[in-house]
Amino acid sequence: MAALKIFRIMLFAFILLNAQETNGALSARTWRDIYQANRNGPYLGLVIPNLFEMNPLLQSSSFTSTNLTIDFDGRRFRFGTVGEKKVILVMTGLGMINAGITTQLLLSLFKIEGVVHYGIAGNANPSLNIGDVTIPQYWSHAGLWSWQRYGQGPEDELALESNGDYTRKYGYLKFANYTANVTHGSSYDNLLNNIWYQPEEVFPVDGTPEERQHAFWVAVDSHYFNISKKLEVLKLESCINSTTCLSETPKVTTVKRGTSASIYLDNAAYRSFIYNKFKVSPVDMESASVALICLQQKVPFIIIRALSDLAGGGSAQSNEASTFTSLAANNSVKVVVEFIKLL
Repeated sequence: MAALKIFRIMLFAFILLNAQETNGALSARTWRDIYQANRNGPYLGLVIPNLFEMNPLLQSSSFTSTNLTIDFDGRRFRFGTVGEKKVILVMTGLGMINAGITTQLLLSLFKIEGVVHYGIAGNANPSLNIGDVTIPQYWSHAGLWSWQRYGQGPEDELALESNGDYTRKYGYLKFANYTANVTHGSSYDNLLNNIWYQPEEVFPVDGTPEERQHAFWVAVDSHYFNISKKLEVLKLESCINSTTCLSETPKVTTVKRGTSASIYLDNAAYRSFIYNKFKVSPVDMESASVALICLQQKVPFIIIRALSDLAGGGSAQSNEASTFTSLAANNSVKVVVEFIKLL
């Protein structure tokens, strides 16, 4: 009986390893590469939005490449070590969908012990500064809405709310509150009415298939978060070059919350709204997607984001993201490297 079971496993493996690559299926060579790579695992997965955030790590003396790369579905998985830790680096591309697909591929194909997602972000917290590196304890997706019809308000049930599809638990944004150029005391309205923030549907790998759960605030791994607090003593870069420096020395700080949506936020009014509503610090386009995939897959994770700009602009100094992108990216990599060394 045992021999028959072993034969079936070997036969299945043979079929997989000799399968042809069609319609996005893995080629025989790719299967072999993945199989060999996983024999050397587990790995820490480093999930990175863009090349300008990845390159400082690739160029870091703390990263040693094994020269193994595995390409699949437009993604490139790079293998190496940071200190003594085996790592896989993968770039997601911009936005929630790209980040979710890439993270799922990483966790489905490879033997992963944990995920570190890092990069740059906008800032909604007025007490923080450009160049600071934030490590939030919780992440939310702020781009899933129920858009209420005109004429209805907080006292009116949302469509499909009774079915459990939508909720008024997390609050709303009323567009009329941001009407400009009106005379004092005049009444005004806005046909866009209200949007209500919604939790994501989550289907954990250890749950019943198709039996949904909901999550709005997703907590990072508590062990990783406690380790990250030791990084608050790190010294970070404050100058891009000899003539362009920040007025405040950047710092590493653990914060309560961050939020994501596939929206580039360059609006001060909305920045102030989400800070006052949710007390978030970094705002970006990928992190919540990584958090939700890791939650569903029951994989420990942490997210590290350096602040490249005050979302929507400020007045104290130039704070365009393009000016301080490289500084923020370098600072985020420094923190990631030191975090990995503490694991």
